[in-house]
Amino acid sequence: MEKSMIRLRMSAHDAHYGGNLVDGARMLQLFGDVATELLIRHDGDEGLFVAYDNVEFLNPVFAGDYIEATGEITKTGNSSRKMIFEAKKVIRARTDISASAADVLEEPVVVCRASGTCVVPKTCQRK
Repeated sequence: MEKSMIRLRMSAHDAHYGGNLVDGARMLQLFGDVATELLIRHDGDEGLFVAYDNVEFLNPVFAGDYIEATGEITKTGNSSRKMIFEAKKVIRARTDISASAADVLEEPVVVCRASGTCVVPKTCQRK
């Protein structure tokens, strides 16, 4: 099945709570971007995200952390696409050392997992 990945740094703008904690909804936004790429690759159309059936927030994310979000289409219906997602922290900000210190993690830390369904109307499927 199709797979996709994006990696980006969480900024101070992403921090929503005290201690530069990033809102968990930011991970869902990344999953939405991954889903869009998967649908374009699979169907030639962005499609629509209709539902998450499971979301697990497993570890905190802070401004300065680098997050790698991946997704995969696991089942294809006439117009529906079941997908799974995972977000991992691959670089951790180390503001306890200095404002610009960071560590590359030997073992990425899973911060969020989710599964959901997207739909690409038959009239929009080009592949």
